[in-house]
Amino acid sequence: MQWHCLSFDQLTTHQLYDCLKLRCDVFVVEQACPYPELDDHDRAPGTRHLLGYQDNQLVAYLRLLAPGTTYPNVSLGRVATAATARGNGLGHRLLAEGLRLAEHHWPGQTIDIGAQSHLQPYYCRYGFEPISAEYLEDGIPHIDMRLPKAVNADQP
Repeated sequence: MQWHCLSFDQLTTHQLYDCLKLRCDVFVVEQACPYPELDDHDRAPGTRHLLGYQDNQLVAYLRLLAPGTTYPNVSLGRVATAATARGNGLGHRLLAEGLRLAEHHWPGQTIDIGAQSHLQPYYCRYGFEPISAEYLEDGIPHIDMRLPKAVNADQP
C-alpha cells in the first residue's frame, strides 16, 4: 500500500480525479444518495487528503480537516474504501493512518466526526464516543462522535 497525504494544491489532476471518483462511487452510487459531494472543504486551508494506492489504483481515501473547517475541532471525513478492496482490514489501516496523520499535523487535538450511525461500533473501537443524538444527513442516519484529546494522544 502506498499512502500519500497531500494538500489540495499538491494533488495532481489524476489524483484529484481518483479521489472524486472513489467518493462518488461509494457515497453517491453505492449508497444511492445524491448529495453535494463538492463542498469546498477539499480546498479549505489546512485540509489534507489521504490517498491509499494499491497496484496504481486508489482503493482508500479520507479527508483530514483543520479545526474550524466543519467542527470546532480537527475532523476526519469522506472515509472510503473501494468495493473491490473491502474485507481485508483496509478500512482499519486507513483509519489508523488518518489518526496518525491527524496527530502529526495537529498534535494532541480532539477529533470530531459525523459518522453513519451503523458505523458507531467501528469508530468506538478507536476510542470515539457519541456526542449527539442520531440525525439524518442526506437521508442517512448519522451521529456525531468525538475522539477526546487524551485518547487521541495514545493512538498509533
